[in-house]
Amino acid sequence: MSDIRFDNRVAIVTGAGGGLGRCHALLLGSRGAKVVVNDLGGKTDGSGASQSAADTVVKEITEAGGTAVANYDSVSTPEGGEAIVQTAMDNFGQVDILINNAGILRDKTFAKMSIDEINLVLDVHLRGAFYVTQPAFKVMKERGYGRLIFTTSAAGLFGNFGQANYGAAKMGLVGLSQVLAIEGFKNNIRSNVIAPIARTRMTEELLGPMADLLDPEQVTALVAYLCSEQCDITHETFSIGGGRYARAFVGVNQGWFAGKDVTPTVETVRDNIESIRNLDDHIVPDNATEELKILGQLFNS
Repeated sequence: MSDIRFDNRVAIVTGAGGGLGRCHALLLGSRGAKVVVNDLGGKTDGSGASQSAADTVVKEITEAGGTAVANYDSVSTPEGGEAIVQTAMDNFGQVDILINNAGILRDKTFAKMSIDEINLVLDVHLRGAFYVTQPAFKVMKERGYGRLIFTTSAAGLFGNFGQANYGAAKMGLVGLSQVLAIEGFKNNIRSNVIAPIARTRMTEELLGPMADLLDPEQVTALVAYLCSEQCDITHETFSIGGGRYARAFVGVNQGWFAGKDVTPTVETVRDNIESIRNLDDHIVPDNATEELKILGQLFNS
């Protein structure tokens, strides 16, 4: 098969001044994409700002023969999200790929977490993805083509101590992507989620000695494939790290059926809890309606 290229495609990568975002931007740029390198240039907690991070990545892309422009807006406001997409439109006239990668950390145990620490993380990760994706999605719908990538985390999918704000935001991104995969399908917009395990400024201390084995470039190959014309996958989530690539999913088991028009007692639920929890026979619904079909089949059996 032919090599995967992104000629005549325009990609926006948020938080692309370092780590995973930088790797995504460099690879797409090396394969022909015109790249908007967005980065506020702040610290890992979201404070501060600098143009140097985005400028450095743009220089790397252009010196390698690619095409890129920098954007320094914050994803955390509607105006910032609009400005990021407008940068692509002003310079290249289109948006084909959006990788929502920007993020910060404000870790603290839940009982001690302040409202500011909750809102700051939600603003960048979850609301920020809304703010950038909505204007990009409108452009993609008009053009009849688009590839969306959202960056979740194991902390969102499975939980992690001291990361209630981060985990909630990251799981919210899964829900956002699932809906856009459905809404965008007829317009050839595909939306997927990655849960990377990689060495970045945000994760080095958390990963400890294992960080040396978790190169962020190992994540980017799958991201680039999901962004390509050759990939028609949508509505899925992938765990990636250290050379391991796997699908993560939300499924529902067959469960226990109390019976049509039956209101079971608390004790009956207790007595059947193992059947309710059994994962031997499950499905991964493509939408909310598919889960309802299970109940419909039971009603009609």
